[in-house]
Amino acid sequence: MVLPAMRCMTRAVVASSKRLTAQRPSSANNLIAARPLCSVGSSFSRDNRPANAIPVTKLPSVSSLNVGLSQLAIQNNNHQQRTLSSLAENNQPLGEPITYLTLNQLADNPGAVKKARRVGRGIGSSKGKTCGRGHKGQKARAGGGVHPTFEGGQTKFYKRLPKIGKMKNSKFKLELISLNVGKVQDYVTMGRLIPERSDGVITMKDFVNAGMFPSSSIKSGVKLLGDGKQFLKDKLLIEVPWASASAIEAIESKGGFVTTVHYNRLAMRALLKPHKFAMKPEALLAAEYGGEDDGEEVNTSELDLHDLHLLPKRARPPVKYMPYYTDYAKRGYLNPKVQLERKKRGLKDIL
Repeated sequence: MVLPAMRCMTRAVVASSKRLTAQRPSSANNLIAARPLCSVGSSFSRDNRPANAIPVTKLPSVSSLNVGLSQLAIQNNNHQQRTLSSLAENNQPLGEPITYLTLNQLADNPGAVKKARRVGRGIGSSKGKTCGRGHKGQKARAGGGVHPTFEGGQTKFYKRLPKIGKMKNSKFKLELISLNVGKVQDYVTMGRLIPERSDGVITMKDFVNAGMFPSSSIKSGVKLLGDGKQFLKDKLLIEVPWASASAIEAIESKGGFVTTVHYNRLAMRALLKPHKFAMKPEALLAAEYGGEDDGEEVNTSELDLHDLHLLPKRARPPVKYMPYYTDYAKRGYLNPKVQLERKKRGLKDIL
């Protein structure tokens, strides 16, 4: 009921405005535009106001004011266009146009994104029904197909090739640093190679302390070679992971002894950097190196550096190298005869 009533009121207002516009003469509109308006609250009274003043009831409507403002805006725009055209006629630079990058302008380069073909959408799409896979078979199934190296059932090409280099037992490869006995004798003669252990055995840590090579370069150990054996003159006791037959013969001919010992990564770290491991408690030191009296203190200055730290137990060598470290000709530390010889010389046990 409300909507029809409002429509009737709107129609009545529009009709009345049309009648008033038709009754007012055109000269009245010109008169209103030419005469000044009477401002509200002015000092003019009803009796002494000017004859040409327009009453408040005859003020222009809001629509006529809007038309005047729009005409003023059009004139201002035309003035700016005339100014720009005059600058162009005088060959004056107008400057580079200013463009702004907005979100609606972001897009990929033409051809950068290719729309994928939809399959299974009927015969008109050229990939309908079987979707280009054909009828049945291993390749038509979901997740089906064969490996790229499949050759129909015959032996694959990469299996027909021999195993070489890193393909065969690469994890057991030893990266050994070559060291000749002649160089060892030179450093001993210069007084730079001094054994750190109390039993006089030279280890790889002594080589590092002498400056023969840095500890970071030792990956799997040192291989002792026999070059320069004619210059050998001192009695040397050496422990290395690998040693040649000529080097063993040259050192033992001067009364020395060589022991080949296996070092894994943890054992190598314990040998070269024992200070990285925790110290032994005083009770453990007293139990291992103390006297018969329980209250007797242990003189740590007489102990080796490796004896003061809790070092991990040495790991056994891999099966591949077990024959080497159990062979007496290689002076392997797992050979009983080598262990007996070390006992006779008073050397420490290799734990």
